[in-house]
Amino acid sequence: MKKILFSISIVLAVAYTASAQYVHKLADEQYALYNYSKAAELYLQAYKKKPALYTAERLANSYRMMRDYKEAEKWYATVVTLENSKPQNMFTYAEVLKNNLKYNEAKEQYTKYYTLTPNADLKQLNYWVSSCDSAIKWMKKPVDVDIRNLTTLNSQESDWGAVKYNSNIVFTSDRTEKKDQAELRKKRPLIWFDSNVSLDKNVYGWTGNKYLNLYEQPAANASTDAVKPFTFIAGTDYHIGAASYTADGNEMYFTLTRLPKEKVKDTAKIATINLGVYSSKLVNGKWSKPEPFTYNKEEEYSVGDPFIMPDGRTLYFVSNMPGGVGGTDIYYCTKDAGVWSQPINVKSINTTANERTPFIDVQGNMYFSTDGDKGMGGLDIFKAIHTASGFGSKLNLGYPVNSAQDDFAYVIYDNASGYLSSNRTGGVGSDDVYSFAYNIPVAYRLEGVAYDKNTRRPLADTYITLTPAKGSPIKVRTGSNGAYAFTVYANAGYQLKGEKNGYLTDSQKPFSTAGIGPNEVLKRNLYLDKIELQKPIRLENIYYDLDKWDIRPDAEVELNKLIKIMKDNPTIVIQLSSHTDSRADDDYNMNLSRKRANAAVEYIITVGDIDEDRLIARGYGETRLLNKCSNGVKCSEAEHQLNRRTEFAILKF
Repeated sequence: MKKILFSISIVLAVAYTASAQYVHKLADEQYALYNYSKAAELYLQAYKKKPALYTAERLANSYRMMRDYKEAEKWYATVVTLENSKPQNMFTYAEVLKNNLKYNEAKEQYTKYYTLTPNADLKQLNYWVSSCDSAIKWMKKPVDVDIRNLTTLNSQESDWGAVKYNSNIVFTSDRTEKKDQAELRKKRPLIWFDSNVSLDKNVYGWTGNKYLNLYEQPAANASTDAVKPFTFIAGTDYHIGAASYTADGNEMYFTLTRLPKEKVKDTAKIATINLGVYSSKLVNGKWSKPEPFTYNKEEEYSVGDPFIMPDGRTLYFVSNMPGGVGGTDIYYCTKDAGVWSQPINVKSINTTANERTPFIDVQGNMYFSTDGDKGMGGLDIFKAIHTASGFGSKLNLGYPVNSAQDDFAYVIYDNASGYLSSNRTGGVGSDDVYSFAYNIPVAYRLEGVAYDKNTRRPLADTYITLTPAKGSPIKVRTGSNGAYAFTVYANAGYQLKGEKNGYLTDSQKPFSTAGIGPNEVLKRNLYLDKIELQKPIRLENIYYDLDKWDIRPDAEVELNKLIKIMKDNPTIVIQLSSHTDSRADDDYNMNLSRKRANAAVEYIITVGDIDEDRLIARGYGETRLLNKCSNGVKCSEAEHQLNRRTEFAILKF
């Protein structure tokens, strides 16, 4: 659910009974209630029955709102080709391409959008294009920082906003206890109303997860079992946001949501609930009742993301209160004799978009996130230098601190290490907490070249992903010579992968730096196979017992290879076909080949957990022989064996 949303939309709904003829209407209803997961399922059904621009647009945007950018890209690629598609779709397609690190492709779509939009601003186009160019530059020269997913802290839900408190890490999460998961899946992702039943105090409507709450874990010797709720009484059954503490640990500031005093009567609408900042003091070992911040005004606007300075006399926060520069701005107040001053807008930092999660380091520099300045996509983390008059120039922290998704809640200690939060790919759940550490000594250099597997020519604009066994994936983009390089460290395990649009991914086996000699350079080249649509690719060693279609163990090995290809290339759609030789009756051969093809597809779906919409089974019997061995022609066993085959062909990527 990423961060506390700045206007919390509580979805009110009533139960319904679905029938096939109303699938489109039901999809629209779910979309209007922000239930994008269910809406996508229904729109997909509707599109298969009758392809239409409106349906494709809604389907694409549902995936975008769920942050499933791979599927969103696939559907926006369809949307922009449909008749009467609006230029705005090209702009959104460009944004999604950025989320998938396809910056050159994004620039093309931005340019098309500008060309087709009469009132478009050339300065804005230049900004979008230069933002993509900056991201490409950052990826070619990654920052030397070690970023690791805190897997013992993160859950399959949203975890973010980690800070140090005494000897623990305190963070925010909407995690679910195992005993609650089955019930939540039934309700996901709506808050249900049944006649006069009150608002569900366990499930938040936007995500279908539990409400956000504070948790803690020991900073040292951490384990999943060590995570426990942070003990204090917040006075709300709903969201509790990330916390900030004074240096002595005796005062805490955080974000709360409370329901409005008057209930929303119309259960077909969405109620918007604003946020407020609250504080609590530690008295005799217990946290006091939360006190509202002076400038909360939940009936009109939100106040959140608090950061209290160590001495407790300056509070930074974010708000969409009237008079700001953009969507959500960073403000601060100072306290004198127990009274907070009027909020001051940090105009040197704020943009016309959204600023979030401010943090001040020991030198007085501010770290914050914004989606209104040149970045890689979504929220990017920036640093603003402290000056005598406030805050000076802003610096994007680069890659891999920032990713193509949302990166926020950055806190740094001793100028060397800290935590950030992100919904970047490769995480445990939705938003995850990551640790980072600078000044890691260089150990070895990993170099290689991405090649076209068939022509052996270097491949430019190929994304190379290096994933440490204990750490977060790092990507670079090859230049015209296809070359790439990474810094790797001693006694560590890694996996390497190459991806390029129009090519099958080359995902290599894991390797280790253990035993590498001093100053040795590791060499790893990648070979990507160009996709040729409809081209049959034979799966070797797919055999069946006589008159059978069961998948034998030796066939499982080959089908598992195909499963890997489909997992490495999550957008491809394939046809799997089975063929027989000419011996036996024609109809018998056709029927047998269909059963074998269906059995192979069922194995891939079941064992590989592959979406059935990505597979088509075809049995051709003896209708597509590869040689002269038709009915009545005398052939050797080897010649007949050539015709008994299983093949796959890529239909779409």
